[in-house]
Formats: sequence, C-alpha cells, structure tokens
Amino acid sequence: MKLLHPGVLVASGIAFAPFSFAAQPPAVPAPPCAGEAYVCGQQGPEDLVAMGPDWAVASAYAGTGGVTLIRTRDRMSLTAYPSASAREQHDKKTYPACPGPPRGAFTTHGVYVAPGGGPRHKLYVVGHGARESVEVFDVDASGATPVLTWTGCAIAPDPVGLNSVRGLPDGGFLATNFLPRNQQMQGMMSGEKNGELWEWHTASGWLKVPGSEASGANGVELSDDGKTLYVAAWGSQSLFRLSRGANPPMREEINLGFRIDNIHWARDGTLLGAGQVGQDWRVVKIHPDTLKVVQVYAQNDMPGFGGGTVALEVGAKLWVGSYRGDRIAVVPAP
Repeated sequence: MKLLHPGVLVASGIAFAPFSFAAQPPAVPAPPCAGEAYVCGQQGPEDLVAMGPDWAVASAYAGTGGVTLIRTRDRMSLTAYPSASAREQHDKKTYPACPGPPRGAFTTHGVYVAPGGGPRHKLYVVGHGARESVEVFDVDASGATPVLTWTGCAIAPDPVGLNSVRGLPDGGFLATNFLPRNQQMQGMMSGEKNGELWEWHTASGWLKVPGSEASGANGVELSDDGKTLYVAAWGSQSLFRLSRGANPPMREEINLGFRIDNIHWARDGTLLGAGQVGQDWRVVKIHPDTLKVVQVYAQNDMPGFGGGTVALEVGAKLWVGSYRGDRIAVVPAP
C-alpha cells in the first residue's frame, strides 16, 4: 500500500479517497492525544458501532488497518483482527465463493454488529487493500477480551467500491457502492449518481437494489420490519428512504446541506448521522417517519480532530469517529 497524498490510499491499484483535499488548508500537526475529550490509539476510525454494553468496534481506515475493539469503561483499544488471539474457521456452506481469510493489506471501512443478547455476536466489516470485500466474523465476548473468529467473505464485483455494510437476519447483508474503482471523484462530488445499494445472499450472490441509485452512496440502515431502507448520499448531500421489496420501489429524498456519512440507529429510534460541510463537521438526528432533521452537535475541524464521519452513543456522551487521525472525539450527547 502506498500514499498518493494525505488521505488517499492505494492498494492493488485501487484508490480510496472519500473526500476532496484540494480545498483544504495545509495540515497542522496534531497535538498529542490525551484527556477526556478523546479516545486515543486509533487508525482512522471511520465507522463505530456498539457490541454489547461493554465494547465498541471501530474501523481502521488508515495505518496498518484491521478491526479495532474499544472497552467503553476505560477506553482501552486493541487490534482484534489480525491478532495472535484471532481464529479462522471458514464457513464454506454460507460463503462458498470466498477464497479464504484476508491476507496482506487490510484497511477497514464500514462495520456492523448484528443485534442480539448474550456474549456472542456476528460482525460484518468492509475491507479494502488486497481485495475489496465484506468480511464476516463471529465474536466471543464471554472472556475478559473478545475473540474474533473469521468465518467468511464476499468479494465485491468489479468495479464496486464498497463503503458501508448492514447485516440481514438471514445472514445476508446490504452494502453501498460509494465510488466505483474505475471512477474519479469529480462527478460524484457535484451530485452525479455514480453508485447504488447492493444486497448479498448465499444463494443469489450480489444483486443491485432497484431504485437505489445514488451520488456517493454511503451509510445504510434498515427498519426493524425489513421493509424500509435509509441511505446516506454523500455526493448529493442528501438522504433517501426507499421501500424494500416493493415493485416499483417508493423513494423519498431530502436535502441536508452537508455531506452525510455514516448513519446508525439511536436509542430513541431516530437515525443518528454525522458528516462534513466545508471545514466543519456535524451530528444530526433524523426521524425515520417524518424525515425531520435536528442538529445535535457541530464543531469546526481543528488540529487533532476533523472530518467527523459517525456518531455512537456511549453512556451520556457521543463518540465521533473520523476517516483520518489517531483519535475519536468525545462530546456531550443531546
């Protein structure tokens, strides 16, 4: 893997540059990470999800990559995969076309933990580097430190450039095609529809979701009944709601005025989203029925943290991830 310029990683000829850097000022060295305002020890934590009451999962979109786990009570971080404690047990029945565990460069992007009680979890991770894929793990959190077991993968069809993933109850998943690997950023940045949502199942493989064409399809969520999709369109600074399984699909889109990135369900049943506008970032809540938007936090980029991409509720705080940097910002929850 090599660095073209700050924030653009290239692996196996694939460029991942989710943001335009041309208009940004020269980078200011970040101060040392310390204090209650941050969760330190990260590598571009672009996405964050809770895993039970005690742990959070962070992607590693920079550095050496992998899957990061964070203990919420004391903010201790560790790379859970690849690691000496991680295991590999290929579920060839569910993932028959998967060639095996990821080897070589493995930076991570979207993450999703399937809901459920107890110490066992299923984790989905978007991986870049040696291959473009969704990797699937079983997690055993019964011990002092969770143990990840890699169980399979689905290699993205060429030229899909993955961003976010959302697991489905039957073991399949949804994933967004943010920037196809043979395209440049310019069209998408101006609102041109360049990608879409995909759905994967063992029997069918990868299928495009009808009516899901988008400009920079980014975060994705699904209603509890499985009938409604919510998709963040980063390029057009919008979010749309799409019926799933209806023919023809029904779609409603709202303009947000900022580049919304990841979206996840909040405790109160709203969608919690984060994204960027100019040299600022913000966090909003979106009502799933009315699509009403309420801003809950906004901040200027600053040395040490900028480019907020995701918000996670942790106790009475919000943890805000970023596609760059070595930390997660900790801010008051609304």
